[in-house]
Amino acid sequence: MCGIVGLFLKEKRLYPKLGDLLSDMLITLSDRGPDSTGIAVYSAPSKGKIKLTVQSPKAKSDFSSLVAALKNGGIKASLETKNSHAVIKTGAKAKTIREFLAVNYPDIRVMGVGERVEIYKEVGLPKEVVGRFGIRGMSGSHAIGHTRMATESAVTTLGAHPFSTGDDQCLVHNGSLSNHNNLRRRLVREGMSFETYNDTEVAAAYLTAEMAKGKNLGDALKGALDALDGFFTFVVGTKSGFGVVRDPIACKPAVMAETGQYIAFGSEYRALVALPDIETARVWEPEPATVYFWDQKKAA
Repeated sequence: MCGIVGLFLKEKRLYPKLGDLLSDMLITLSDRGPDSTGIAVYSAPSKGKIKLTVQSPKAKSDFSSLVAALKNGGIKASLETKNSHAVIKTGAKAKTIREFLAVNYPDIRVMGVGERVEIYKEVGLPKEVVGRFGIRGMSGSHAIGHTRMATESAVTTLGAHPFSTGDDQCLVHNGSLSNHNNLRRRLVREGMSFETYNDTEVAAAYLTAEMAKGKNLGDALKGALDALDGFFTFVVGTKSGFGVVRDPIACKPAVMAETGQYIAFGSEYRALVALPDIETARVWEPEPATVYFWDQKKAA
């Protein structure tokens, strides 16, 4: 079943309200997925640095020693702890940090990497997860969120959405894919790796692999309509915006709204009703097998 929300802000004056607005949208859909919750927020980049959002079941002990350990390993970085997650900011390459963590902190998992994205996800209802990570206080240009009804894999932190398999890229999904195991095997042969058996991670990896071949997100999403068999609604976050696509029969609910201030997505209209000036918005249901994408350059 699951609930998906997405919010892309056109006006910079609304950036400080992004976390608050998205939190209300996601909490409204709590009854669509009581198992786990995840949010990806795209905030301002730090010049010359990347961010790695990491999670640990032993956060207190792992994070308290991590910065010093990185320094001893010749890696300069800062760290901001947020409950079971932390955001590492560094001028080093993501691969260097990943390799260091794999050897020295095997319990730490990387949730997302990029110049702008931060990803927070845990088992629990949206209200609980939003509170744990202080999502309401977060600022940024766009964000996506997901509340999960687990059907394809266990209820775990790693099984929660969003799934991120590329820099500043992540995906949330409502539905089920029938050919994900075959596609996973193909992607593994092409060099991709997977942390879960979740079908959504395969969809995310497919888009990352296609974009690595030089395709833009729109073309990758169009390709997904042929490559992925099943019923689905995807909302994809990127460094500059977000995209939406539904399967050819569009059996999962979806609604969008646009004003001069924002573009919003929700699995149901009730997720949008508290947005500013929603009564003046153009509201529509995304067409089947049709790719929608908005970015900051288009909105400017």
